[in-house]
Amino acid sequence: MEYFRYLRQYVGHKPIILPGSVVIILNDQDEVLLQKRHNGTWGLPGGLMDLGESFEEVAKREVFEETGLKVDNLNLLNVYSGPEYYLKVENGDELYSATAVYYTENVCGDLKIDYSESKDMKYFTIDNLPYELNDKDKGFVEDYVNTK
Repeated sequence: MEYFRYLRQYVGHKPIILPGSVVIILNDQDEVLLQKRHNGTWGLPGGLMDLGESFEEVAKREVFEETGLKVDNLNLLNVYSGPEYYLKVENGDELYSATAVYYTENVCGDLKIDYSESKDMKYFTIDNLPYELNDKDKGFVEDYVNTK
């Protein structure tokens, strides 16, 4: 069972801290891989930490589960947390995310969409990101661009 689901059995909808990781995956043309989620928004591949995992392990596991790609040589961009990362989701669950954001060009494997998590995946040029890119991930990509 995923750790956050386990916690929810005890705390209900009350606020919890959920650590996780996302990865800015860049191809040879310096385009970033985004996934279109079922709610219609685009975002970076990644997800939540399970017990005993490091942020880097989360990043690698989630990217593989969602995309079929293996990533390596992850570079830490930043860890984002604080009141601006508070979220109340549709079912009433409240959370504060603590997200480690990595970037890498070291990718291997064939792109395979996990349709239980995504509707589509494609690479976008950094100067032509989709309008439906969620604000949080858009900020991560902008921070990446500003550090180059």
